[in-house]
Amino acid sequence: MPIRDSVRTRDSALAPLRHRPFRFLAIGRAATMLGNAVAPIALAFAVLDLTGSVRDLGLVVGARSLTHVLFLLFGGVLADRLPRQAVMVVSCTLAAATQAAVAALVLTGTATIPALIALSALNGVLAAFAWPAAAALVPQTVPAELLQSANALNRLGANAAMIGGASLGGVLVAGVGPGWGLAVDAATFALAGLAFAGVRVAPVARRVAAERGNPLRDLREGWTEFVARSWVWVVVLGFLLINFAYVSSVNVLGPVVADETIGRTAWGLVLAAQTAGMVLGALVALRIRVRRLLLLGVLCMFADVLLLLGLAWVPSVAVLLVAAVVAGLAVEQFSVAWETSMQQNIPADRLARVYSYDALGSFLAIPLGQIASGPLAEQIGETSTLLVAAGIVFVAVLGMLADPGVRRLSVRLPDHTGPADPAESAGPTDFAGAPGPTGAPGSGEPPVPVGSPVPGAVPVPPSGRASAGRRD
Repeated sequence: MPIRDSVRTRDSALAPLRHRPFRFLAIGRAATMLGNAVAPIALAFAVLDLTGSVRDLGLVVGARSLTHVLFLLFGGVLADRLPRQAVMVVSCTLAAATQAAVAALVLTGTATIPALIALSALNGVLAAFAWPAAAALVPQTVPAELLQSANALNRLGANAAMIGGASLGGVLVAGVGPGWGLAVDAATFALAGLAFAGVRVAPVARRVAAERGNPLRDLREGWTEFVARSWVWVVVLGFLLINFAYVSSVNVLGPVVADETIGRTAWGLVLAAQTAGMVLGALVALRIRVRRLLLLGVLCMFADVLLLLGLAWVPSVAVLLVAAVVAGLAVEQFSVAWETSMQQNIPADRLARVYSYDALGSFLAIPLGQIASGPLAEQIGETSTLLVAAGIVFVAVLGMLADPGVRRLSVRLPDHTGPADPAESAGPTDFAGAPGPTGAPGSGEPPVPVGSPVPGAVPVPPSGRASAGRRD
């Protein structure tokens, strides 16, 4: 690459940082991810110190997951009706209060399982309101052509915070106790709320006055937008299968295989290697400049097959470390490609609702796969189950690639006003780079030959952090 092109690529990669709203948004999301990494460790040991019951721990953690799923769609409605930065400030402030209450109960020795379940459930509701708002807020902070770099920088900060948070959580729990770890989690929410308060952006131009509608109509409108473009629902369906097969296999069967082969310490290194691959992947995504970005991202998901095959056939430390790094690197290419494609092509006033449908599809798949993987492994064996999972992932990626929209959709690149080929254009843009209504009334379909999905669709790393379930 000529020096001039290299400098231009570097400048465009860091260009989002020149925008003040994006800087505050990135700080806020990194702060929530730091707390996300500390909280599970601290909460788990707080419950175990209280009762020593794995059942109680499951109830506390499950309460949050359940309410998150139940309220996720309405979180998307709220984020499309109200200023998204205001939704984030209120959500983070209330989340800081709930986590501070949990910390106070643990530190004072007055915690009870019912109280922890109730506070965990409330935190899940707040997370359901916050996640679609945060994801849909990105296009309001930078020009459309900088969305790829902005998403890569966001994920780079989030992954780095997750690594630091996991280490910090372990140190806090071991050194001063789980209560103080939960207090730090509450502080990260407060910090995030302050950062989101600094995200000053223009309101999204809406096609109709949302305040005159009703939530059910808004949900129907979001669903119409979700299914109007084939590349959206095809990718979400593909990742429902990937999450079902990959996440459950790595989370449930991975530790079992590790116990029989490489050992628990080495398995921890494999998980760390995948996270390191995600950080590396975000750095790579900062420099990649291709128009068919979604096609590249989907192709990269073949890499998930490698880790599953490694667990099934060659469960050695060296093989699994390499496969984990490659899987982490690959998933970041898809994540950035997916978020950029969504943000540039979904109307800004409906983006949060489409994100919420995407995340819901991912959430439903994960527990189903985790429940099914154990009994299936008992029936046909661990190796056969892993091979079945690898086959599902492979077929899911092929299914996504079969859709013309996935293969042809293009994104805007820095220093360009739009796709070079008019036939690849997603239509004129509305506020924040989202396309305006260009197809038939109510169709939501742009006049392009591509026919026409959120890190919710992204498979979660085996550390247990659901990308769709982040509180950012």
